[in-house]
Amino acid sequence: MSKPKHILVIRLSAMGDVAMTVPVLRALVLQYPEVKITVVSRPFFQPFFDGIPNVNFFGVDLKERHKGFLGLLRLFSDLRKLKIDVVADLHNVLRSKVVRTLFLLSGKKVAATDKGRAEKKALTSLTNKVFALVKPMVERHVETLKQLGFSVDLMNPQFPDKAILSDEILSITGIKNQKWIGIAPFAQYESKVYPIDLMQQVIDGLAKNKNQKIFLFGGGEKEILMLNQLQNQHENVIVLAGKLRFNEELKVISNLDVMLSMDSGNSHIAAMFGVKVITLWGATHPFAGFKPFNQPDDFCVTADRSKYPLLPTSIYGNKKVEGYEDVMRTILPKEIIDKIEKSQQN
Repeated sequence: MSKPKHILVIRLSAMGDVAMTVPVLRALVLQYPEVKITVVSRPFFQPFFDGIPNVNFFGVDLKERHKGFLGLLRLFSDLRKLKIDVVADLHNVLRSKVVRTLFLLSGKKVAATDKGRAEKKALTSLTNKVFALVKPMVERHVETLKQLGFSVDLMNPQFPDKAILSDEILSITGIKNQKWIGIAPFAQYESKVYPIDLMQQVIDGLAKNKNQKIFLFGGGEKEILMLNQLQNQHENVIVLAGKLRFNEELKVISNLDVMLSMDSGNSHIAAMFGVKVITLWGATHPFAGFKPFNQPDDFCVTADRSKYPLLPTSIYGNKKVEGYEDVMRTILPKEIIDKIEKSQQN
């Protein structure tokens, strides 16, 4: 039986999860150059897949055309016209289940990523905790593709060349003649955010080295105000938030030497470009399977479990546990600065 020629990949959201699919699909097309892939996701994420050979993007319109159950029927109808052979559901939520089931009923082979919910629940349980590594999401996606007949090897990943920066971008960043450090100090939930006063110490410490330029990432008025405070009048610290379009920010990220991020989408975006990523973990933990792709374990800096033995208390950071509000204060600014500077020596 011949290999399928056209794979439909469904991964609707969120940003970090979509970014995590990129290295897997990049490896897939390199190892199976005859295969065509159509990625179904929100239009905002299309730039993630720019430049990957044989990958087309289908922007799903969840607000109008593809909204609700009737919208999902329309989505199936739209996708069916693309002459799909097999379906890889890397999202495995209600919407994607409906679409993949419709393809299954039409005679197509489908596979869905097992998210390991039971293992994750045991990892974050406050009683009878099982503190053990849960299989990483990228490996789970590889297993999904294997069910469809594709054995993908991630051992020697290839990353895109650093993006060429336009004059418009360079007018904000300046020419690269220093080490470029990105810092993304925010996350969706407060329990994943390093305390701002400590982050100030990190930025002030890094800014002392004039051979380094620090770029601050974020979005929204409130975050931009906080970033302007963190900039603290350092000439070699630049707030990028609100100054560049998303696809332009991606180009800057691809040129970084290292990214400091919370457990958030920015860590996975930097990782998909092959940038070194130092991550800070509060209520969450890299054992849950969301460690940035192809990064060494010691780049994940976690809160002190000897002081806070119930960690991790959450997979996504959306649960609060009394007495655990300050877990991130066990991560010292000097430890972060040393980790960043050491990463530049390798």
